[in-house]
Amino acid sequence: MLETFRNAWRIEDIRKKIIYTLIMLLVYRLGSFVPIPFVDVNVIQEIVKKGGEGLLGFFNTLSGGALENFTIFAMSITPYINATIIMQLLTVAIPRLEQLAKEGEEGRKKIAQYSRYATIILAFLQAFGITYGLAHQALVYKNIFVYLFVALTLTAGTAFLMWLGEQITEKGIGNGISLMIFVNIVSRAPGQIFRLVVASVQGAINWLYLPFITVFMVLLIAGVIFIDMGQRRVPVQYSKRVVGRKMYGGQSTHIPMKVNSSGVLPVIFAVSILSVPQTIAQFTSTDSGFYKWVDKWMSYTSWPYAVVYALLIIFFTFFYTQITFNPIEISNNLRQYGGFVQGIRPGKPTADYLARISTRLTLVGSLFLAVVAIIPIAVAAVTKINMAFGGTSILIMVGVALETSKQLESQMLMRHYKGFLK
Repeated sequence: MLETFRNAWRIEDIRKKIIYTLIMLLVYRLGSFVPIPFVDVNVIQEIVKKGGEGLLGFFNTLSGGALENFTIFAMSITPYINATIIMQLLTVAIPRLEQLAKEGEEGRKKIAQYSRYATIILAFLQAFGITYGLAHQALVYKNIFVYLFVALTLTAGTAFLMWLGEQITEKGIGNGISLMIFVNIVSRAPGQIFRLVVASVQGAINWLYLPFITVFMVLLIAGVIFIDMGQRRVPVQYSKRVVGRKMYGGQSTHIPMKVNSSGVLPVIFAVSILSVPQTIAQFTSTDSGFYKWVDKWMSYTSWPYAVVYALLIIFFTFFYTQITFNPIEISNNLRQYGGFVQGIRPGKPTADYLARISTRLTLVGSLFLAVVAIIPIAVAAVTKINMAFGGTSILIMVGVALETSKQLESQMLMRHYKGFLK
């Protein structure tokens, strides 16, 4: 990966893209420190700290700490991610959107435009909910104009980040939205490391835990890379056919089926659902039965939380794979172009074969995601150390780093082809 970045930096046009990307990310990080007027930040920080590793802690990590400081980028790019996921699910359910997805570049542009509209709507609803629910106690003046001002400011911040991410994708090295989340997560690393060192020096935690945590993080990252790059290659053979005076086909290829095709989405869905009772409990009295039940059975380090968390991750992994992977459509496309899986008859037997392989790979991928998500919880329960970089953060960082490296490699390869054609 480092060699890829070194080679890319030597190429002038790619170097300009890298510099442009770094400048845009710098603008993003500077904007993360611009506060919203009429809000007492100390109250917000206390609420987020009280939320621990629940939904608020997760969103705070994705925003790079902008949520607890309640800046103009407090909601980060989360509404855009939600809108994109919703549009992806609706593409399968609504025939018109499915037809647009098959129309090529123009259809994808239309779907992207719908995603932008949905982002603005979701951002305003989420911003008003955060202002009325989370920031209600922190507002200096409580009237409808202040509520609307804060909500519109948060919405404008998300809209600007959406535009910024698309500019990085078009004029930079690509993966604009993913790089912004990556920068947010990495930006919290120095502060977390400093707090761990200070806590060990003051005797709050055993200093012997520090090398253990370091080794654990390295092994966890290595495991994520291994599974993320793992794939099953199904061999495909194309039969020869004569069209006019030319013969086509006859070549061999393969269908790459990834072990972890759903990425980090199942973990995000599971965290969102499990955080609902924690979020509700924050608005109830500490003496209420519901608050005590959540504190005992649904806290971040409790074993029922870990078990339900793992089961939800496995369920959503299978659910998302069933939506995005269609073995029947792949089988029909292979038969249409004269291709067949070696040793398997075309049509329904091929679809069943691909579905069987997908189920096995999804089972391995879902168990891996569950283990990656649960191990930091177990370590936090044993060592009593807040694992800020949990499984979700590591999955995002590793996935974005690998994808960015592939983007640079493809851009360098395309440039070599252009130079050869000239």
